[in-house]
Amino acid sequence: MGQSLVQIYLHIVFSTKNRYPFIDGEVEKELFAYIGGIIKNHKGIPFLINGMPDHIHILCSFPRSICLSDFLKFIKGNSSFWIKSKGSQYQNFDWQDGYAAFSVSSSRKPNVENYIRNQKKHHKAIGFQEELLKFLKEYNIEYDERYLWK
Repeated sequence: MGQSLVQIYLHIVFSTKNRYPFIDGEVEKELFAYIGGIIKNHKGIPFLINGMPDHIHILCSFPRSICLSDFLKFIKGNSSFWIKSKGSQYQNFDWQDGYAAFSVSSSRKPNVENYIRNQKKHHKAIGFQEELLKFLKEYNIEYDERYLWK
């Protein structure tokens, strides 16, 4: 085969440090757009970014030219630097150390988009920690809870 062809969709979830509610109405849309730009700059496609004051969900295509940990390092590092420039109320902003990333099949992509689009509705019934544990169970991901919430 003379070319590399890849189609990998990712559902990425990570929270603010200690799940502090930094992502308020003032900065939310700008932050999501900024993160979308980071993804595009690394040859990914941001399909949908949404979240709550303490965490975000990203549905994007995964670029074929970068490893996952570097991709997330760019997203989290650049967006953290950017948000700190938005005012004194964001000076202590940080993302949590880790992240969760789940592969999404083409057939499930619309369902994941719908889930991410309706974050505020979902979180009336379920908290972030319960939500993440549900995803880890659904995707059969082993974890050590001592390190999960850092």
